[in-house]
Amino acid sequence: MTTFERIRELAKKRGLTLKQVAIKAGLSENAIYRYNQGIEPKLPTLMAIADVLGVSVNYLLGKDDTPEWATEKDTLDLEDFLDGNLKVNMAYGGKDLTDEEIERLKIAMTQIFWDKRRQEK
Repeated sequence: MTTFERIRELAKKRGLTLKQVAIKAGLSENAIYRYNQGIEPKLPTLMAIADVLGVSVNYLLGKDDTPEWATEKDTLDLEDFLDGNLKVNMAYGGKDLTDEEIERLKIAMTQIFWDKRRQEK
């Protein structure tokens, strides 16, 4: 999903048009539509849009898949969960896991965490 698609999806969920998001973010009315043409927004612009939509810049960029319903406590709980489970020496068959394998494990554990947390809510 592109940055533009994430912005469009979030705006729709919040009952806003892209024009309204742009205006609330202090941008020109059609600024966001340019991002659908391959133009990437600059960081201050992303920060303003993220603020209007109530998400992080990393979420808009697709670097953070924290669900939009997650609270700050949920995010801190995830960090504790990962720290508690990934700080141990990870091995398989007597050999330590590589950094890449640990990163893949972190992604899987994060998804499981969010699935379980969603079931609790």
